[in-house]
Amino acid sequence: MTKLVSIVGMAGSGKSEVAKVFEKSGFAKVRFGDITDEEVRRRGLELNEENERLVRQELRVKHGMAAYAQLSVPKIDGLLQTGNAVVDGLYSWEEYLLMKERYGPRFSVVAVWASPRTRHQRLARRPVRPLTLEEAASRDIAEIQNLNKGGPIAMADFTIINESSLKDLERETRKVLAALV
Repeated sequence: MTKLVSIVGMAGSGKSEVAKVFEKSGFAKVRFGDITDEEVRRRGLELNEENERLVRQELRVKHGMAAYAQLSVPKIDGLLQTGNAVVDGLYSWEEYLLMKERYGPRFSVVAVWASPRTRHQRLARRPVRPLTLEEAASRDIAEIQNLNKGGPIAMADFTIINESSLKDLERETRKVLAALV
């Protein structure tokens, strides 16, 4: 039976790094955030926090709170026909429920947790789409209040604490991988 693993966590927690480890282990990757990036570019807007938030909110108004999962189902289904898949960035409780219902026992969630201070520092230093400390804090509040992001984190099958090095994060991710496959 093929596996579908969704990685969830707040911005800057290390979700993409965890997804990379899954990819290196043979999982095909789907990044929900690509939908936002593509729509921002399609509109001819600059890729920044303000425009990304606007697009995320509009997509959810149009498609509901499970928007990103719904829009990604065809791609995920196609990937699962040939092997395992990892989703980088499960956002809302509604997305979690859709994925759980659709994929049943082959669906697992891995939460990546880091303190707000650690995450905000990482977000300020990242080379692509860096955030100021104020933008990062604002995004945290928006994701918790508007996206129902806490539910998937709380219901995760596995939680990885990412407060130290990339090497430690990769080691902990490999432990989770071993338990899943």
